[in-house]
Amino acid sequence: MTAHLDTIDTPDGPFTVLADGHQRVLASGWTADPEAILGRLRPRERPEQVVEGRVAALDAVHAYYAGDLAAIDEVQVSQSGTTGQLAGWRGLRRIAPGAPLTYAQFAAELGGERAVRAAASVCARNAAALFVPCHRVLRTGGALGGFAWGLEIKRSLLARERAALPAGPVVPSGR
Repeated sequence: MTAHLDTIDTPDGPFTVLADGHQRVLASGWTADPEAILGRLRPRERPEQVVEGRVAALDAVHAYYAGDLAAIDEVQVSQSGTTGQLAGWRGLRRIAPGAPLTYAQFAAELGGERAVRAAASVCARNAAALFVPCHRVLRTGGALGGFAWGLEIKRSLLARERAALPAGPVVPSGR
């Protein structure tokens, strides 16, 4: 498979997307280093060839940073994983901007409130950062927890999403 790689500048630094020939996101993140993006994929998932070229998903990234938080929702993503991981990544895409969940809440959304470690693993193994918004999952008590691209970026994304919401009470996702 040949994949396309493209990078743009964002307020949080360079953002790179690796997409397949159908423009589905394989991996993405806040770096200009192609090896860091490829490193998010398991060896057997890596494309045979990577070429620099336009990746349509970056239009959604521009729109997201311009305030259209829903722009990333329609971007197609292609990730390989276990049945549980695939369900988890679909679940992450259902978490509304500005309404983060704790790992325990996310585990409960997936049907196993005691499976907090599995929920954290789903987030950690997510290669399609932003499009599969693992940054919207926090530790119990609201601490940020981990994020592959750094806690400053996670903090920035959460603040951006919170600020874009209309005034009023925030209703947690999935409730």
